[in-house]
Formats: sequence, structure tokens, C-alpha cells
Amino acid sequence: MLMEKERNEVVEYGKLMSSSGLSKGTSGNISVYNPENGYMAISPSGVGYFETKPEDVVIMDLEGNIIDGDKKPSSEHDLHSIFYKEKPESRAVVHTHSTYCTTFACLNQPIKAVHYVIGGAGSSTVPCAEYATFGSPELARNVIDSCGSGKAVLLANHGLVTCGPSLKKAFGLAVNMEFVAEMQWRGMSVGNPVVLDDKEMDHVMECFKSYGQPAKKVEENKEGNCY
Repeated sequence: MLMEKERNEVVEYGKLMSSSGLSKGTSGNISVYNPENGYMAISPSGVGYFETKPEDVVIMDLEGNIIDGDKKPSSEHDLHSIFYKEKPESRAVVHTHSTYCTTFACLNQPIKAVHYVIGGAGSSTVPCAEYATFGSPELARNVIDSCGSGKAVLLANHGLVTCGPSLKKAFGLAVNMEFVAEMQWRGMSVGNPVVLDDKEMDHVMECFKSYGQPAKKVEENKEGNCY
């Protein structure tokens, strides 16, 4: 099966996206990009995440052509492909209709640095792209232009998109942006949330570069073999 690993990832994270409440019903979509063949594996349109099988995941090139699969691809395939074209470091894109992010998208308001974890998006603000009809090339262009150098962007009256170097990273970012949006909403419900300034967020984003476990070093034994 072409891109079997990527297809399985889309199925796995689709179930996780649904069970975690980031998207309800068949809303939202996921893709994984393989730069070696230039194809992306993207979730099918209108198929429940717990009903989706690896063979249902559609393989497309970045020009919108179906390479493999007998299902109709997500209507947002242009939105996914434009990230891979214009952010070549991206290997996965996650689009959700999560409650709090979508609330701010419906208000056409950005998510702000009310919590430092927003720094995972590579920016102190998650902007809101101008509205365009779902599935349209206009929407894809609005979103990538608004995203700038960051990894997350709201879609006006629609939802959230995140990208990352892996599906695990892109999905984790979507989870964290929903958390920040919820904190912003809750803070606004009782007062005026304190927004961290750019100086502090620059420091946070620098600290994030060394967050987590260090990469394992490959050592050599006396015979020159790695172990």
C-alpha cells in the first residue's frame, strides 16, 4: 500500500482528534506529507474517524491530483497542500473545529499570550485569517498569508490549523492552542487577562528550543561500529 505508514498515522490521529473533542462528527481533517515522493496522505471527506481505514486515506500530490485511493479527499486539500508548498519544513497539518479556538475564530479575534505555552506556535499571537468559503483556494491563500512564520492560525468563522515537523507535533500544538484559547476565554469571562509581552515570549521560545529530552548521541566502539 502506497504510504502505508502515513495512512496509518492519519487513521490513528483522526481517532484521537475525535475522542479528545478537538473536532466533532466528521469535521476537521489531517494530512501527512512525504517529501521523498512529493505526496500527502489526507483524511477522506465525510467519513467518521472511527470508521476510517488506512485504505480510505487518500494519497494526493500538491497540485490536487489523486494518486491513490478510491475515496473523495477532504474538501480542504488545498489548505493542506499550500502549507507543504510554502512551509517546506512541514510534514503534517492538522485542522480542527475545537470549541475555544473556534469561538475566537467566530469573533475574528486572535489568541494572545495569556499563557506561555502559546510559544510552541513560534509566535506570541495566533492570528485570525480573513474569512473565505471552506474548501476554496481563497481560504488556503488567506490562511497561509496570515500564518506568517508561525505554525498556527485561526480561520475566521471556521476553526484552527496547525503544522509541524511530524503529526505528533502538529497534533500536540493543536491541543495546546485549544488550552490557551480556553484560558483566554475563561480569563475574559471574569476580567482582563494579563498578556505576556514580546520580550518574555521571545525568551520563552528560546527556552523551548532545549525543552524535552536531549537527542541520544551515537557512540563508536573500538572497532568503529556504532552501538
